Amino acid sequence: MPELCLGRVADNKKLTETVRALTVEAEAIARRAAPGQFVHIRCGAENLLRRPISICDVSGGAVTLVVEARGAGTDWLARREPEDVLDILGPLGNGFDTGGRRILLVGGGIGVPPLLYAAKKAAGVKRAILGFQTEHRILLEEEFKNACDEVFITTDDGSAGEQGHVTAPLKRLLDRGAADAVLACGPRPMLRAVYELASQYGVPCQVSMEERMGCGIGACLVCACQTRENGQLHMRHVCKDGPVFRGEAVVW
Repeated sequence: MPELCLGRVADNKKLTETVRALTVEAEAIARRAAPGQFVHIRCGAENLLRRPISICDVSGGAVTLVVEARGAGTDWLARREPEDVLDILGPLGNGFDTGGRRILLVGGGIGVPPLLYAAKKAAGVKRAILGFQTEHRILLEEEFKNACDEVFITTDDGSAGEQGHVTAPLKRLLDRGAADAVLACGPRPMLRAVYELASQYGVPCQVSMEERMGCGIGACLVCACQTRENGQLHMRHVCKDGPVFRGEAVVW
């Protein structure tokens, strides 16, 4: 069962103009968190629904949460300061299987942070491909370099790393036989492209789906996702049955 606890903000670090990394002391959650899981946070009295935030990292009794200010709730959360207290439910959902000797982690934009804890927990050779719109939106590059054997950066405009999409370096690595597992998180079109490419090489792919959430525990229908299992179509909840799914199970 998830924990409902009060977490104290220990640090708020600016990553980009719109993205902050919050370090939150929440020992009950940190103790049980797995890569790919998330927490649900109450974002002030004026915002009725909690906001789902992926767990980026765990250190001791603290979790790191990377927040992009997109609306009223996430803007409120991004402005929290040290000593502020957060009402947190978690850890929630099913995370990544980090087993495998050679793992490729593929992230896009704000989908990059959840992969960092997966990189740190995986025991094999780890390579990360991180895609962003532009140089000024790059997140956690040094952290991934410290956790992985190789890191590849792509940007849409070519301002840093390789110009283009994450699929280009992914294909080169798959051509080399450099992976027996792919873990991906990012926009749905990227996830589909990554899964389809990995499947061409017979490499299992896990995808972390992003959907709007209401309750975070599967009681509402906001985050419904269609899957195919044993030839049958099913409606699953990203919050409870995911957010991580086998790529072949998702009805794209």
